[in-house]
Amino acid sequence: LILAGALGLVVVCAWLASTLGSEFIPQLDEGDIALHALRITGTGLEQSVEMQELLEKTIIDFEEVDKVYAKVGTPEVATDPMPPNVADTFVMLKPRSEWPTPDKPKSQLIKELEKAVTALPGNNYEFTQPIQMRFNELLAGVRAELAIKVFGDDFAQLEALGKQIEGVVSGVEGAADIQMEQVTGLPVLTITPRDSVLAGYGLDKAELQSQLAIALGGEVAGRFYEGDRRADIVVRLAEKQRTDMEALGYLPVQVPGAGAVPLRELASIELVDGFNQVNRENGKRRVVVTANVRGRDLGSFVDDVRTAINDDVAVPSGYWVEYGGTYEKLQSASQRLTLVVPLTLVMIVALLYFALGSFKDALVIFTGVPLALTGGVLLLVLRDIPFSISAAVGFIALSGIAILNGLVMVSFIRELMRDGVALDEAIIEGAVTRLRPIITTALVASLGFVPMALNTGIGSEVQRPLATVVIGGILSSTVLTLFVLPALYRLVNGKSAHIVNQP
Repeated sequence: LILAGALGLVVVCAWLASTLGSEFIPQLDEGDIALHALRITGTGLEQSVEMQELLEKTIIDFEEVDKVYAKVGTPEVATDPMPPNVADTFVMLKPRSEWPTPDKPKSQLIKELEKAVTALPGNNYEFTQPIQMRFNELLAGVRAELAIKVFGDDFAQLEALGKQIEGVVSGVEGAADIQMEQVTGLPVLTITPRDSVLAGYGLDKAELQSQLAIALGGEVAGRFYEGDRRADIVVRLAEKQRTDMEALGYLPVQVPGAGAVPLRELASIELVDGFNQVNRENGKRRVVVTANVRGRDLGSFVDDVRTAINDDVAVPSGYWVEYGGTYEKLQSASQRLTLVVPLTLVMIVALLYFALGSFKDALVIFTGVPLALTGGVLLLVLRDIPFSISAAVGFIALSGIAILNGLVMVSFIRELMRDGVALDEAIIEGAVTRLRPIITTALVASLGFVPMALNTGIGSEVQRPLATVVIGGILSSTVLTLFVLPALYRLVNGKSAHIVNQP
């Protein structure tokens, strides 16, 4: 009956483990906020600075905010090259004791900030944290937790697919700060010659292009020397005239035998939207849709996103979708664990066999591992903590404690049998005698992790999964070791109750 109950518990916990969410590492609360502000492509530096000042005035009005500073565009040391229309805004918060409502969750403050800044026209935002933003950027080249990459050849098709995916992801629970990278919208001055008019004036395109290149791009006409310093003398139109389309229409173009003719008669001048950037990866063009996750784990969120895209987005032949960001590291770590953990467990069984000289007894002790994992899974479910690399480390540590407790009991039972005690008496006496050492070991290990499990300070997000797994696993391992392991040992060795000599 005991063995059947233990087996049922393992099966139930295995099912519960499959329902746990997953994430690479728990999201740490850094205390401050990083706000990625994006403006319309082509926004000039002066305009961007004015919009940034308005944004900072809105943020500093919050009583929880201590100071705000920003970095616009590309610095002199171009370690973080960004266009003038993009700004990294760092919001430094006051200590909790100075907040009007000290127990206000940071997530609520972010929602209030988002509502306030969204009212400002011409801006789009991504809310993250300073270290987290850089960490994500180093991992996948994007600042968000999830990067949905669309690959293909036709850039217009890629943009259309990206917008479709952006709309689909916005409907997934937990999605926040959804953005598609700005691939178009850069204003481009286009001058298209009128061939028939050029032919009538006897002017070829090369001559027209040469005169426009001097007027707009400039040409070196000489050099100016001042001591050891020298500078090029460049002839071109003034900045104001080069950016005034109406004035450019009256630009005089020299025509052989006809003097000067306004440019507007020889060509059409228009401002069109061009490509802002064309990114490639592994030789293929790609666009990226980014998203952050709030209120749920990353693994289940990506599963829902993948399902929604497969159902609602028709990806043409020759185009494909990949998922990156922090999720990519979660997959990599999970694949590595699926190789390392089984190998480690096999090595543990081998070491137990070498120590006991009995493969059956080694397997009996090894059953303590799944029995211990049940408690860790149950406590994760009760505390609503998703599986992460931190929790995986806790499960690995827990396996060692479970093996130790089982080895203590089985070794003592074998010692009693070697002294001539009958199997049943040896099992009962071994369980009773080793009760105190096993409970002491369990209490020392579990009580030491209680402060980590209940911690709410900086870094507690990483500590809690590990401590939760160890505490829950030790409790289940202790109870099940004292009851299940003796019954299992009796079942395995009941028919052949002979003494197995230790090597």
